Amino acid sequence: MHFTKMHGLGNDYLYVYGEVPENIKELSQKLSERHFGAGSDGMIYISPSHIADFKMRIFNADGSEAKMCGNGIRCVGKYVYDKGYTDKTMLKVETLSGIKTLGLDVRNGKVKEVTVGMGIAEVSEDMKLDIDGKEYTVTPVSMGNPHIVTFVDDVSLVPLETIGSKFEHHPAFPDGVNTEFVQVLSDSRVRMRVWERGSGITMACGTGACATAAAAIAKKLCRFNNPISVDLDGGTLTIFIEENYAVTMKGPAEFIYEGETEIC
Repeated sequence: MHFTKMHGLGNDYLYVYGEVPENIKELSQKLSERHFGAGSDGMIYISPSHIADFKMRIFNADGSEAKMCGNGIRCVGKYVYDKGYTDKTMLKVETLSGIKTLGLDVRNGKVKEVTVGMGIAEVSEDMKLDIDGKEYTVTPVSMGNPHIVTFVDDVSLVPLETIGSKFEHHPAFPDGVNTEFVQVLSDSRVRMRVWERGSGITMACGTGACATAAAAIAKKLCRFNNPISVDLDGGTLTIFIEENYAVTMKGPAEFIYEGETEIC
């Protein structure tokens, strides 16, 4: 099996063009392992679509399937263009959370950045969670996948390594949840760290950045129709949200290396 390792701000996946194999859960677990495998946050399969230009399916490092990945879909755009599967600079990609539209920023024949129409952010009322005897106020946001956003004074002080999984597996979220901790720097810039459902701590999360910006606007910490810079461990994404909560995300996509492995 030939694969391409790519990343969007350090959120790295192994990309394969073809149909998803039956043993995908075991395969994603094995290859994503950072000591005995290729090392990644999961695997993304790309294939032709009957309703869009391409289809993507996302499998986390624990083998579970995700509905959407903002960093991953940007890399899909670079993959299919740079490898010659399309010459379009506007693409539609089928995902489990609907069809997303991609605009490719091509320079010297290669895709450098990708702008993605991420759909409508659905922001719900705040809720309280008890984690290890401490109460946290979280803002639930759906980006086609579930998120909770927690605003803090200093994100560097959040013990994400020890509490992240407790948020993900809290009884309030029987199917798990992506968790973002956010420090507001200004009305156009925030700092975010993330615990991704099924993958743990990652360098970046595109849908999480979108959820964070939407939650910040809902709490009047940021503004509609104004670019919001979301600083993640792996770099910065630019999020733009209209008054109906339609979200656009812009950021880079990069190749890391090509590889081959035997499928047992």
